[in-house]
Amino acid sequence: MNMVNLKVAFLGPSGTFCEQATLNFFKSKDISLIDCKGMHEIFKKVEDKKADFGVVPVENSTEGSVNIALDLLSESKLYIFGEIEERVSQNIITDTSMELMDIQIIYSHPQALAQCRNFIEKNLPGAELRETSSTATAVKDIKGKKNAAAIGSNLAAEVYEMKILAEGIEDNKNNFTRFIVLAKNDGEPTGNDRTSIIFSVKHIPGALHGALSIFANRKINLTKIESRPNKNKPWEYVFFCDFEGHKNDEILQQALDELKQKAAFLKILGSYPRFIRK
Repeated sequence: MNMVNLKVAFLGPSGTFCEQATLNFFKSKDISLIDCKGMHEIFKKVEDKKADFGVVPVENSTEGSVNIALDLLSESKLYIFGEIEERVSQNIITDTSMELMDIQIIYSHPQALAQCRNFIEKNLPGAELRETSSTATAVKDIKGKKNAAAIGSNLAAEVYEMKILAEGIEDNKNNFTRFIVLAKNDGEPTGNDRTSIIFSVKHIPGALHGALSIFANRKINLTKIESRPNKNKPWEYVFFCDFEGHKNDEILQQALDELKQKAAFLKILGSYPRFIRK
């Protein structure tokens, strides 16, 4: 695919970490960003060919998986084309010049407020906390408000022309979010790839062990496995699994063929270049 003049849907509004991840993945400036209100909308934009790609958060290093993203992946015919990680660095952002002691209300997403709990308790113990749908929305909402601040990203401060009063206020400096890039097809082999699948096993003793041993016997490194409820069968589960390698690799083809014979259900979500953290 020609990587110019692309339309890319992301989880808005402008100024979110999702937009930052999108800009970092598609380094070319020849892209048109489509601001979406929810993940369902992102999937639909790509499915309906109104966007070439979609970018959604799928996992956070401290909070775990984004369940709605996993559920939509299992239902959709889209593939994972790529992945990127963003370090979650939060800031106190204001519209006017003020000191920390002047702040009476703090706006942000509940997760961001929780991630900055220590800073808030130490520096702003009397401030009222107000929850918003996203950190970017919080920054947007404080425009023109006195004695109010938002917790959000550098990008949000830049987009809405706000001031950063305090940088890097998150409690955990090792907080990363993994984003996936959705497309009609997955990626070509690069020699440093990851493959994601979803499968379920039959209700017999040792079924899951037998499925996982397919990879262990071939020394294929699993990087993630997680269970989610099967929406169609109460009290049964499906398993999301990531492992190293591309589905076109001979050893992975053998493993997937064997898993297909043993599993009750198997869906390949995509093979794509692994993100390398610098």
